[in-house]
Amino acid sequence: MSEIKIEMENNNQKYKVGMVSLGCDKNRVDSEIILGKMSNEYEITSNPKNADIIIVNTCGFIESAKQESIDTILEMANYKVNYKCKLLIATGCLTQRYGEELGKLIPEIDMMMGVNDYNQINEIITDFIDGNKRALELLNYSDENINEGKRIITTQKESAYIRIAEGCNNFCTYCIIPKIRGKFRSRKMENIINEARDLSESGVKEIILIAQDTTLYGSDIYGKKSLHILVNELSKIEGIKWIRILYCYPEEIYDELIDEIASNDKVVKYLDIPIQHISDKILKLMGRKTSKQDIINKIKMLREKVSGIIIRTTFIVGFPNETEEEFNEIIDFLKEYKLDKVGVFTYSQEEDTPAAQMVGQVEEEIKEKREEKLMLLQKNITEEINKLKIGKLYDILVEGYNGKYYYGRNYEMAPDIDANVLFEFSGNIVNGKFVKVKIVENMDYDLVGVVVDESCK
Repeated sequence: MSEIKIEMENNNQKYKVGMVSLGCDKNRVDSEIILGKMSNEYEITSNPKNADIIIVNTCGFIESAKQESIDTILEMANYKVNYKCKLLIATGCLTQRYGEELGKLIPEIDMMMGVNDYNQINEIITDFIDGNKRALELLNYSDENINEGKRIITTQKESAYIRIAEGCNNFCTYCIIPKIRGKFRSRKMENIINEARDLSESGVKEIILIAQDTTLYGSDIYGKKSLHILVNELSKIEGIKWIRILYCYPEEIYDELIDEIASNDKVVKYLDIPIQHISDKILKLMGRKTSKQDIINKIKMLREKVSGIIIRTTFIVGFPNETEEEFNEIIDFLKEYKLDKVGVFTYSQEEDTPAAQMVGQVEEEIKEKREEKLMLLQKNITEEINKLKIGKLYDILVEGYNGKYYYGRNYEMAPDIDANVLFEFSGNIVNGKFVKVKIVENMDYDLVGVVVDESCK
């Protein structure tokens, strides 16, 4: 560690802390926990320009995310010159993965933490300020740890994510997450229920359950998959109106969970199922524990048992050894099964993963062409699906007003990743209100509707 001088004068006022959170919704939960742990000692500000301490919670999943994290740290480093910042902290997946290199690359970083250090953040900052030294060594707490506790919610107050487990045991050949986040470990059910109850009392109407693989919840601590039990208990919380489940690996979706989704009115009929590919050859190379036929069978079962189910998925194109024929398997699959929501990523060759060492890496130009072709197909499928929604009535969770339209989401739409429903209304509607809207028009992805009840006045 090299000596530095930190001059932090607060004139008997609390230091202000600003947070920049990057990456996935699981990282967002970490950011909210960090802010929650700091809120008793520091004043939280949403504007980093006003912050004495800036924390950048980084993502290190793929190359573009790593570059965004580095660019953001450098941007925040300028705030030490141009604004109030005296202490720049980097934390999260990028620091966990590249801590030593990052400290050398960006000397403006004063302090770093890994993904399991957050319970100690106040003590670490105090020790750092008192010692006037760069603190770049990660504490490397055991991956038995799970970050949880008080949170400062950074989403719109109507919806909030709840992480029900940490880590991952899947070891897909393209993914670095198990090495960064550690083994899969579920949170205790009572802790999740208490958190959901607190969120409900603060005005949250929708809770969104997340983990690297939500369908495995409870298998480690209760000896069996227990997501259906958790969901049933959460639905007993009066203020919660919607329970949304994301990131269900297809091979782990089980009968009791499907039955709970189908029968529980509070569980929105929406599943995010990360398929990633449909070719048996590529699935095997990816280290996935499923097959084309298993995926098809699971989709058919969901559509048969859960009326109105919306299925979202993601595909990776340009994986090593993916031929045009195997890519076209995805095309044919989508044409036949017409999934409701589809995201597409080009394969990113990540060091320290088995896939990065495979022969048969696909050229970037080919990856990009395949991504474009797949997204165009899905756009046409989405337009076809949305036309069928015209004339239908939906309960809409109102989230804001853009100057012309109120906007919100129906059960078919997850926050941050899906579209919105837009509608005009002559009165005032508070965010978090549910209104009934009739769809009259589709705009590529967004839907336009009219209010058919007056209860929101």
